[in-house]
Amino acid sequence: MPAALPPALLADHVTKRFQVGRRKPPVIAVDDVSLRIERGEVYGILGANGGGKSTLIRLFSTLLTLDSGTVEVFGHDIERDEMAVKRHINRVSVDAAFFKKLSPAENLAYAARLYGLEVGAARREAVRILARLGIAESRLGRPLEQMSRGMQQKVAIARAILTSPSLLLLDEPTTGLDPRSRLDVQSYVEELRRSHEITVILTTHDLAEAERLCDRIGILDRGRLVAEGTPAELRMRVAAEKGLPPTMESVFMAYTGRSLDEDVEEGEAEEPG
Repeated sequence: MPAALPPALLADHVTKRFQVGRRKPPVIAVDDVSLRIERGEVYGILGANGGGKSTLIRLFSTLLTLDSGTVEVFGHDIERDEMAVKRHINRVSVDAAFFKKLSPAENLAYAARLYGLEVGAARREAVRILARLGIAESRLGRPLEQMSRGMQQKVAIARAILTSPSLLLLDEPTTGLDPRSRLDVQSYVEELRRSHEITVILTTHDLAEAERLCDRIGILDRGRLVAEGTPAELRMRVAAEKGLPPTMESVFMAYTGRSLDEDVEEGEAEEPG
């Protein structure tokens, strides 16, 4: 029998610390996290602000180096085989960077050249993706700085999909978007998983979004992975073990020690890095 293919991502005892002051002890942003994400899976990462979500995504995308532990993407070690890993992944963050004076079309053409794509074909694909996300071709010539944040985020998603990643890292892609834009993005993620062989890691504050999109969810609290399972498994677990209503709100509160409202209102600084 042929050997089984490696998972999309395998993290083993991953730790990341940040030195925030000369006389202060290091802040542990990610604390001994191990997880396995299968090919074709949509895996959600939930946690309060400062819980380690974005740091973990930056580690997976090779933007940060590990202090200890290992991460493999489709069998490639992210430190020893960094270039091979980068060919498999792309990332959309909550604060996607663009050349704001340029139009979406110009930004996407630049990204296409950067990745060695044929610009004409990339433009046609970008127009198709953006149309699916609710942005007409007639709007692609305006400077990005004149577009809403929701539209800019859709352009960021189109830019990431253009490279045909095997692993798409979505770091709070719908945070701050209007309801229509949020639904457009969520529907497109669902379409991607149906029509492409793609694995998605999604960090989010939106519990309904996590329940809708994710096959499994890992919950981070102060950098540690404190719970993992399907949305249904997590709901049943808090009901059986903690006597709480079987909702994602109960799951979040049980494993992070706070409600979603408290998380939003406290507005803690996001983890370093």
